[in-house]
Amino acid sequence: MYMIKIFLFIVPVVISSRIDQDNSSLDTISSEPISRFAMLDDVKILANGLLQLGHGLKDFVHKTKGQINDIFKKLNIFDQSFYDLSLQTNEIKEEEKELRRTTYKLQVKNEEVKNMSLELNSKLENLLEEKILLQQKVRYLEEQLTNLIQNQPETQEHPAVTSLKTFVEQQDNSIKDLLQTVEEQYKQLNQQHSQIKEIENQLRRTGIQEPTENSLSSKPRAPRTTPFLQLNEIKKNVEHDGIPPDCTTIYNRGEHTSGMYAIRPSNAQVFNVYCDVKSGSPWTLIQRRADGSQNFNETWENYKYGFGRLDGEFWLGLEKIYSIVKQSNYILRFELEDWKDNKYYIEYSFHLGDHETNYTLHLVEITGNIHNALPENKDLVFSTWDHKAKGHFNCPESSSGGWWWHDVCGENNLNGKYNKPRTKSKPERRRGICWKSQNGRLYSIKSTKMLIHPTDESFE
Repeated sequence: MYMIKIFLFIVPVVISSRIDQDNSSLDTISSEPISRFAMLDDVKILANGLLQLGHGLKDFVHKTKGQINDIFKKLNIFDQSFYDLSLQTNEIKEEEKELRRTTYKLQVKNEEVKNMSLELNSKLENLLEEKILLQQKVRYLEEQLTNLIQNQPETQEHPAVTSLKTFVEQQDNSIKDLLQTVEEQYKQLNQQHSQIKEIENQLRRTGIQEPTENSLSSKPRAPRTTPFLQLNEIKKNVEHDGIPPDCTTIYNRGEHTSGMYAIRPSNAQVFNVYCDVKSGSPWTLIQRRADGSQNFNETWENYKYGFGRLDGEFWLGLEKIYSIVKQSNYILRFELEDWKDNKYYIEYSFHLGDHETNYTLHLVEITGNIHNALPENKDLVFSTWDHKAKGHFNCPESSSGGWWWHDVCGENNLNGKYNKPRTKSKPERRRGICWKSQNGRLYSIKSTKMLIHPTDESFE
């Protein structure tokens, strides 16, 4: 390139000098012939310049050729990398298609399981009602049979009475067998549902994870030696008509699988609960939040008697909870999971009042790995938007849902609005499921469980 510039500079100079000489000759002696030797010198100069230019061009071509070869090598490497990326992209697309097909199959299977669960639940409730009616009829017939037997000689027994007794026993055995079959089907459905939920959670974790907040974690605390609240009248749990009064009795019968069971506490009606078996101990689940599928901004009546589905999000009902815990002294356990999938818990000994006290709650912390956001040894009164306890007029409206409040609204509420995705504004966090940390900040909670189990029972 440098030689080209020299040549381009020399050629105009030579031509210009030649023109100047011609003009000078014409001016001085117009008739004098041009010197041949001068022309030969000009040609030599021009030839020399062209030769140098040729050498420069040759070097430039060699250099350019080397650069082009390097570029081609890099292009070949790029082509190979692009080809490898294309193969990987195609594999990812195939895996994505397979993942979508699997997800769709799981969703269909989940719907089928839910429908079967609802159908079985309905059948079980009908069977329980029929069983109660039959048991009442059986008791009535047994009384009549007793009277007949007492009024007749021992050696005589009416054939109709014997036939009736046999029929009643057969009916009772058939009902027991049917209930056992339904319970076994329930267990299988619950296991399948749990497996599907676990697979769905694994699939979700493979996707894009949203930003998370700071952790709620605190150092695990050793169990406190605080005595349990001896505020409930301690009674021995007694079965009525063969129906267990709580999950502990069910566990001691040999049912060591988590699932839905029918119980009948003392002086209460039969109702279904979810027994959650943890490390060899049966817990009764009284509340669960997981995905926001159930609205928790319900009325006082619904909070009193319960709402939702035991296999999903639900509130068991204050009256049902009271009927269980009045039988003995119980522990209340809160289990929380944040948006980083970190899990926390805290346990209290507690006493729950009846409807005349608005189900007032008294707590004493036992142990846990999270800050205690609930005041101890205080009257925590339950309120809803349509049933506001004295001193808590605005708490249900400003915080959403029904909950136990004391002096300050919004420090914790596990029955608030399910914020999905997590909100960053403090007013929205206050209305949602939240728990106050040790530094005073409100944290949005992803999922919750509230569980109870007796303190004075042994587990077989």
